[in-house]
Amino acid sequence: MSSDFTELEVDGRTVRLSRPDKVFFPARGETKLDLARYYLAVGDGALRGVLERPTVLKRHPDGATGDSFFQKRVPSHRPDWLETVRVAFPSGRHADELCPTDLAHVVWAVNLGCLDLNPWNVRRADVDHPDELRIDLDPSPGSPSTPCDGWPPP
Repeated sequence: MSSDFTELEVDGRTVRLSRPDKVFFPARGETKLDLARYYLAVGDGALRGVLERPTVLKRHPDGATGDSFFQKRVPSHRPDWLETVRVAFPSGRHADELCPTDLAHVVWAVNLGCLDLNPWNVRRADVDHPDELRIDLDPSPGSPSTPCDGWPPP
């Protein structure tokens, strides 16, 4: 395997992974290719949560321990087969976001450094009407990260 790129066949599509040996999880040494293979192994469950939903790209260019940023719009340089959906914001602006229809979309996102998936609670057929409730339990700064770290507080 070349350290520059590798190609994976996913759902009848060829997905190119650049720098497959790039370490995403330094504590255990897991790479970009390891993450892609993980998503392929749990594909049905991963796809169930994002199927035909606008999905924001949360990118970690330097892996899990580096800084991350959210990218609403898919890059203009992308495969022809990549599905998107247009969403509008209250500001009047809009974005063409990733709209996964198969696992190739998820693996494509991994190549951009997306470690997790961030779908909207709507489907592309009706982006103005949520079809489920999602609760995001990210801890706030300064809160303990696990129940073992002093939670609940005294």
